[in-house]
Parts: sequence; C-alpha cells; structure tokens
Amino acid sequence: MDKPITVSVVKFGDRPHYQMQYRDPMTGKKKTASTGVMATGRERDRKAAEKAANKWEDDLRAGRYQPPIRISWEEFRERYENEVLPSLASKTVKMLGTVFNLIESVLAPEKLSSLTADRLSYFQAELRDGGRAEATIRSYLAHLKSSLRWAVDMGLMKDVPKIQKPQRAKGSKMMKGRPIAGEEFDRMLGKVSAVVGDAAASTWTFYLNGLWTSGLRLAESLELHWDRQDKLCIDTSGKRPMMRIPAALEKGNQDRLLPLSPEFAELLLALPEAERKGRVFKLIDRDGKPREFQADWVGRVVSAIGEKAGVKVNSKVVDGKEEVKYASAHDLRRSFGERWAPRVMPTVLKELMRHESIETTLKYYVGQNAQSTADLLWAAHESKSQSSNTSGNMAQNAESDERGLQATRSSVN
Repeated sequence: MDKPITVSVVKFGDRPHYQMQYRDPMTGKKKTASTGVMATGRERDRKAAEKAANKWEDDLRAGRYQPPIRISWEEFRERYENEVLPSLASKTVKMLGTVFNLIESVLAPEKLSSLTADRLSYFQAELRDGGRAEATIRSYLAHLKSSLRWAVDMGLMKDVPKIQKPQRAKGSKMMKGRPIAGEEFDRMLGKVSAVVGDAAASTWTFYLNGLWTSGLRLAESLELHWDRQDKLCIDTSGKRPMMRIPAALEKGNQDRLLPLSPEFAELLLALPEAERKGRVFKLIDRDGKPREFQADWVGRVVSAIGEKAGVKVNSKVVDGKEEVKYASAHDLRRSFGERWAPRVMPTVLKELMRHESIETTLKYYVGQNAQSTADLLWAAHESKSQSSNTSGNMAQNAESDERGLQATRSSVN
C-alpha cells in the first residue's frame, strides 16, 4: 500500500518564510514551497504555517493541487502565433500583433502567469492615459482574452485572469462623435490644403469625398483596391459597381459581394479607366510623394482637417478645462449612415454599412435621430393636409359653380 503524502513545516536560515515540504512518492525527491508566513519563531506564526501545510497536504492527497505553470510570455506568444494565427483572418492577425506588442511595451511580462487581474487593470489605465478610445480598449481586451482562453485549453495557464470592464461614472459620457452636416463637410474640404499642403490636396480631397459617400471604415478605405483579389476590391464586372470582400478577410470564410452607394459608385466611375489600378485612394505627402500611410496616422490627419475647419463633434470639461473632439473619419461614416437611414430599409442599410448583425444597424442608425424622424413625419403630414385642402377647395369651387349655373338658368327662363 502506498504511503500517504505527509507535509511538514521546515525553517531554512536563508529564507524569511516558513517552508512546507514533502517527499514525492513517485520520484522520491523532496518538494518544497513557501507557506507565505514569516518565520518569526512566534507560536501563532508557526501554527499559521502548519495550517497552510495541512491544506497543501489535503490538496495533494485529493489530487486537487496543480503545480504552477512556468511558461514564459515569449514561449506563449511564439506558440500562439505558430499554432493559431495561420487560421485567422489577416485583420485579426494584425490586431493581435498590436495587442501583444502593447502588452510587452506596457507590462513587459516574463511569465504568462504575470498577466494577473491587477496587471491587466493597470494595462487598461495606461492605454486610457495614452489617449486610446474606450471602444479600442475593449477590442484589445477581447482579443487578448480569446488568446488566454486558448492558453488555458492547452494547459499553459490555470485560469483566464479576471478582466474588469471599465465603468463610467453616472452622468458622464464618452467622447463619441456625431454625424456632421453637409455644410460642415464643405468646410473640411476647404481646409484640406491648409493641413496637407497644395501638392497633396487633390488626393486628400478625393479621399474625404470617398469616406463621405461610401461609409467605409478607416482601415477598410486604406485597403480598398481596384485589382487585388486578396484585398477589398472594386468589382465593375456586373451591372452595378460592387465591393468584393475575399474569404480570408471574413469571419465566415466566404467571399462576399456588397453594394456600393450610387454616389460612391459615381465618384469612382468618374476616374479615367487608366487610373483604375492599385489602391483606390492613393494618398501623397506634402512633397507630392506617394506613401502607404498607416491607419492611425491617416486618422489623425482627417481629425486635423476637422479641427482646422472648426467642426466640433463633442466636448467635455476635465479639471475645469474643455476637451474638444473634432470631426474624424468615423464621423464621416456616421454621417453616411444617418443620410441613408431614412431612404432605405434597415436590411439594406445593414449591407451598406457592412454590419455583421441587424441589431447594430437598428441600435445606431434607425430611429436614433428623433429630430430627423420628426421632420419626416411633419413633411408627410403637411403634404397630406395640403392634398386634403386642395381636394376640399376643388369641391367647394365645383359646388359654387353649380349654384351659379342654376341661377343663370333661372334668370334666362
């Protein structure tokens, strides 16, 4: 019969805490761990150490104890990138690369187990202080959590650490934008040269018009091509211009063909055929040189144009100082959605906005602008009233004409 595991408390002169120790019945080697109790020599501390040793002994005998997993962060990242990323969409791969780089930059973890709830809370705070939007932080954490779930499934860590969602104070609001009016967009176009320079102005003006008429997300717009089947691609082979999304970029892993708004299609088809190759939006810098700009840099330029045009989309007071958010690329997308919401059914708008679910379309674009909805209702009401009055007047005029005709007949007789 196997001898049961017995854990005893020991004290080493070179360690500040009481240790607990047992002999592994399989290997015959001693296993040692700290009790976490300072080795003061006091009776109460000795009893606390014995209590910890008894618990460890019970866990070992019942098979509940799991030794700590000591895989390094570097080893985890290498395995995840080799075993998981090849099966994911390129957009997800790029996002995870950003998240892992930020983890290394902010937390510099040596072990995967270093990613505790406390450290991830600090990670959130650092991102927020660095100006990251709450939606961006939530997206980063969601991708990180998915990778950590895989680590648990593979036995690389015991549990996924608790990731607290940021809570906003009651009555506070996030610095979201809003749809901008046509007049505000015209002001932005008028300030393009002042921000990017005369040499680059035409490419950036075309780009802003593209965002305004397409509803494209910033990253989508910079990946849109005329002739690459592995990227977002304009397809002019059918009756109407469409946008083709390759399977590699879709969660459903299937090619998709989506409609373009007529105004965006007209903007594209106005380009000479000789220019319809490569990227749709060929941005150049102030010196007139073509460049493949990163999405975050392009976003900052668009916001700088919004600021130069004085198009404020939100503001809040922090420590007695007003912080202003100016029109961004996403606000142009919002404007596109608001303009098309009254014109088409929600299912059509969902396709135009490229939402994954109709719930997103309904939540953000259908019925959200009460003033616009009220204007439509009153316009319909006034149109009906005018139609009724016209009919009523026509009836009254006909009755008056009939009475006059009868009087004329009487006088003649």
